[in-house]
Amino acid sequence: MPSEAETVIGRYEYISYEDPATAFRPYDPRFPEVARRVAALIEARMPEARVEHIGSTAVPGCAGKGVVDMMLVYPPGKLATARDAVDALGFQRQRPRPNAFTEDRPLRIGTIEHDGEQFRLHVHVIAADWPEVANQRRFRDRLRADDTLRDAYAARKQTVLAAGVSDPDAYNQGKEDIILGVIGDE
Repeated sequence: MPSEAETVIGRYEYISYEDPATAFRPYDPRFPEVARRVAALIEARMPEARVEHIGSTAVPGCAGKGVVDMMLVYPPGKLATARDAVDALGFQRQRPRPNAFTEDRPLRIGTIEHDGEQFRLHVHVIAADWPEVANQRRFRDRLRADDTLRDAYAARKQTVLAAGVSDPDAYNQGKEDIILGVIGDE
């Protein structure tokens, strides 16, 4: 296995939402290890940033797409530095689509080999003073703390896919109400 300094972020292969084997997978206990490796790579390039594991793969036992989601939380005014840090590692911009993230709140994608397997990665680049940072943390932490919520969220994702949803934006819309319910008002 190459050293961390030699690690290359690979090209991202988009999943087919029509193939249940790629669109919905059981939780993999290696997800946190992958997230720690990627966070260390990014933070080495941008020490003033913090990278946190978020989304389904950050919640033990939560099934989903198997994409390791992270958020790069950068100090206000350092957006260009944050984008440059992830781009320099080989992350790519997401493909254009109507509801894609903008370059003011970018998403970068890639893969990393870990334990003999390719893991898909999403890095959400978010300013520390944006409310989304707290919402991402609240969602992750509430699912971690409540198995019933976690299982309901996983079931909703599976239901959306079983209904034949094949568009990523429609998939996200299909689970939006449960996400908003988990985040709640604060």
